[in-house]
Amino acid sequence: MSSIDVVDPVVALLVGLVIGLLLTTSVALAVPSLRARVRGGAGPGEAAPDDRGAPRGDSDAVLSRRLVDLMDPAVVLLGPDEGVLLANPSARALGILRGDRLLVPDLVEVVRDVQASGSRRADVSLPGDLVGSGPRMVGVHGIRLDDGPVGAPGPVALVLQDVTEARRVEAVRRDFVANVGHELKTPVGALALLAEAVQGAADDPETVQRFATRMQHEADRLARLVRELIDLSRLQGAEPLPELVPVAVGTVVGEAVDRTRAAAAAKDIQLAVAAQPGLVVRGVEAQLATALTNLLANAVAYSPGGTTIAVGARARSGFAEIAVTDSGIGIPRQDRSRVFERFYRVDQSRASATGGTGLGLAIVKHVASNHGGAVTVWSEEGLGSTFTLRIPLAADAEALEEGAPERPPVPPLHSRQTPDEGPAGADDGPPGALQKGRS
Repeated sequence: MSSIDVVDPVVALLVGLVIGLLLTTSVALAVPSLRARVRGGAGPGEAAPDDRGAPRGDSDAVLSRRLVDLMDPAVVLLGPDEGVLLANPSARALGILRGDRLLVPDLVEVVRDVQASGSRRADVSLPGDLVGSGPRMVGVHGIRLDDGPVGAPGPVALVLQDVTEARRVEAVRRDFVANVGHELKTPVGALALLAEAVQGAADDPETVQRFATRMQHEADRLARLVRELIDLSRLQGAEPLPELVPVAVGTVVGEAVDRTRAAAAAKDIQLAVAAQPGLVVRGVEAQLATALTNLLANAVAYSPGGTTIAVGARARSGFAEIAVTDSGIGIPRQDRSRVFERFYRVDQSRASATGGTGLGLAIVKHVASNHGGAVTVWSEEGLGSTFTLRIPLAADAEALEEGAPERPPVPPLHSRQTPDEGPAGADDGPPGALQKGRS
C-alpha cells in the first residue's frame, strides 16, 4: 500500500485549487507583457483571453485565490524551506502564523513528516494564548505537492479544520455509553441476585417479604433511570420544545415543594419558602417543575437530618431567580464545574445511599438552557450549597418587577455555628450565606 493516504474530497479540492493557483500565477509571471500583446487573438505560447479580454491565466488565478480565501477550513501552503507561501484568512485567524513562519511546533513537525512520507493526518492542540478564545483542537491533513524523492524538501499544503466540538461530542458519547451501561448494570444485577435469593427462601415468608421490598426499591430505581434518560433525550433536541406559555413562578415552586415534602419529612428536614409574588415566566410548566424538583431532591439527599432547606424566588435584571439553599456537605471546588454533567457524582460511594441516578442536575441544566436561562451553583464544603435557576421573565411581568421589592425575605436555615466560628459579614458567597448558617 502506498505511503500516501487516501485523500478526502474536500482536501483534494483544496489541494487542486492551490496547485492551480500556483500554476496560473507562474504563467502570469512568465509573460508580463501578455495583456498588452493580446488584441484579436492569442499568439503562440500566449494565454487565451477570457470573455472580458483578460488573460485566462490571470483570471483563473484570481478566482482560485478568492475561492481559497473564502474556504472555511484553514489552508496553508509552505515551500521547501518551511516558509509560508500562501495562507487564507481562516489560517491567519487561528494565530498560527507570524510573518512567513509557523508558530506551532506541532504543525512544523507535521510538515516535516509530510515531506518524509508524502501525507499525514493528525490532531494538533492550539494553545489558548494563540487562538484567543481558549485552547482549540484542529484536525490537520498535510499533503506533499510535488513528485520529488521522499525525504527531500518540497512544497507542502496543510488543511486545518477546527474539531474541538466534534472531539468533545465524541468524548461525551463514549462516556455516556459507558455510564449508561454501568448504571443499568447495577439495578439489573441486584434484581437478579434478589430473585435468586427469593427462590432459595420460598419457605420463609419474612425473608421473602424483605427481599421483595428490596426488589421493589431496585425496580423503582431502574424505572427512574429509564424515565430520566428519556426526559434528557427529549430535552436535548430529540423532540421539539412545546410552545412556551406564561407560567406563574409561585405555582412551579409550590408544585416542586409538594413533590419533595415527603422525602424531606422522612429526614426531619424543613422546607422554608419565600417567593416574590406576581413573578411570571414563559415556559413549559411541567419542565420547570421537574427542574426545581430535581434541585430540591438533590438538596434533601445531601443534607443531614434536622436542618432546613430554603427556597426563594425573586425578579432580578429581567430574570426570575429561584434559589435552593441547603445545609449539606457542600461541593469541593474542583468538582463544581462538573456537577451538571450526566452521571457525574462528587462522591461515588454515596450513590447507593442517596439512590440518585446522576442525571437530575443534567436535566436541570437542559431545562434552563431550553428556556433561555441558566443554572449556577455556589458551594463550600461543610457550609452547604445554593443552586440558582434563572429563567427570563415574561414581557408582561416587567411592570411587576419594577414595583416589587428587589428580593424576598430568605427564610433562615437552622444555624449550627456559634458567632466565633465564622468570619461574620464575609462576602465570599451569595447574599446572606453566613446568616443562613449553612454547615
